[in-house]
Amino acid sequence: MTDDLAVQSSGKSGRSLRDKLRSTFGRKSVDDTNTPRRKSSAGESVASGRKSSQRASLDSRQDSVQVVPFKTQAERIREARETGPKIDKQTGELLDGTLMLHSLAHDSFDTVTEILNKYELDPNRPPGEAQIASLSPQLWNQIAERLEMIDRACLALSSKTLLDRVGSSCFQTINHPNNAAYRLEFLHRCQDKLPNHLFCFVCNKYHLRTQKGEEKLKPASVLNPLFTCPHATNNLMPQPRIRITTGRTLPYTFVQLALRGKKYGLDHGIEATTMARLWREPYEPRWTHSSRYFVFKGHLLMRVQSTAFTKPGLTPAAERMLLYSREDYLPYFSVCAHWRDGLLMKICKCALSHLPVPPEKSLHEGLAKVAGRRPTPNAIITLCSECRPMRRCPQCPTEYLVEVKLAEDRTEKDPRQLFKHAIVVTRWSDLGDGSSPESPEWAAITGAIDNYDSLTTIGTRAVSGTFESQSADTGPGQRILNLNPKDEHKGEEGHEWY
Repeated sequence: MTDDLAVQSSGKSGRSLRDKLRSTFGRKSVDDTNTPRRKSSAGESVASGRKSSQRASLDSRQDSVQVVPFKTQAERIREARETGPKIDKQTGELLDGTLMLHSLAHDSFDTVTEILNKYELDPNRPPGEAQIASLSPQLWNQIAERLEMIDRACLALSSKTLLDRVGSSCFQTINHPNNAAYRLEFLHRCQDKLPNHLFCFVCNKYHLRTQKGEEKLKPASVLNPLFTCPHATNNLMPQPRIRITTGRTLPYTFVQLALRGKKYGLDHGIEATTMARLWREPYEPRWTHSSRYFVFKGHLLMRVQSTAFTKPGLTPAAERMLLYSREDYLPYFSVCAHWRDGLLMKICKCALSHLPVPPEKSLHEGLAKVAGRRPTPNAIITLCSECRPMRRCPQCPTEYLVEVKLAEDRTEKDPRQLFKHAIVVTRWSDLGDGSSPESPEWAAITGAIDNYDSLTTIGTRAVSGTFESQSADTGPGQRILNLNPKDEHKGEEGHEWY
């Protein structure tokens, strides 16, 4: 009885509450609150029988079909130029300063050619032989007559259609013996298409590489041909090379390989860092040499550092025995072709004279004992203003630095004499761009030309500073002076070098 009364009372209370809500908010709003609701894909509550705005927009997008309009090549290029970066056609610079700053901070350092190829070239564009053939041969002959000999040959070699229009007479002209320089320049432009060949400057033609990818720099006493050449063992027609130290040379073929490997990839050449070597002279004095190479802006830079332990108080004859090789009577360390004209050997002898003489060999031993300033054999030496600065050869891109340091002698068994004074001679040279042995840098180093002015050509940025900045934080902290301030060119007739 009590349960029935509770049910009836709850029903009455529920009906009374519904009636109150209807009277307050209206009948429709109260009835909608009791209808079941569904949830959309986004998790929002949506009334049944209605579509959400998100679903409606999705259906409308699916129903509409987007048709991509066809664009011609001219329209694509015009659109790429309008939407792409604004580039000055005369200088190749970005006209938008904000875009330039953002590209320096975020984008890669693309060249102007790469940017133009990215925005203007269409890989799906059909070949243009039909357009070339549409022009008359007379017009192509007039175009070819206004080109240089090498450009005309490159134009004829680009396609068969152009070869028919321009003709093959330009190849016969280049192949003439009087045009050897033009032939060399023309063949040099084709090296990016010949990874398996290497140009021979003796034969003036390309030879097949016999040690592709495994070329190694070896001593001069080891026969190391990189290609099969009929003049490989002909002493009357030697391959171009320079002397590094006694018994070590650098053939020009390795300069080609290092620069081709940097420019076109390792399939065309080798890494310049693989040419680095460390060796020691087999006989006394035991000079130790180390060579390193680096490619900077299309030029091969070389550094050769030579070290030899020395003793103080050397006589002039002992200094010559230390500095000069008895095989060719050239310095043990690396030098250019103009080493006799300047102050190089005088600077080396001046640096050796700063070594402290032991007390038992000093003439003023008694005065040194009274003053309490006896020279110590392991003192740190400071060179004078004559031999301390770095020197630059005025006739070739070569710089020298002579130092006297305390170095560890690992062959010494006495631990008290482990550190000794050593003379260190460092040479930096710019070997050129590898285009030809007649390039200004290589020809100046070998002495083939005498009109090269390194003081004007190199400028304030030294070769040593450029090289050392690639592997160290700072370069040699020395000022650079002229190696031949008097501009004397006596050669063997002079006596300063001896």
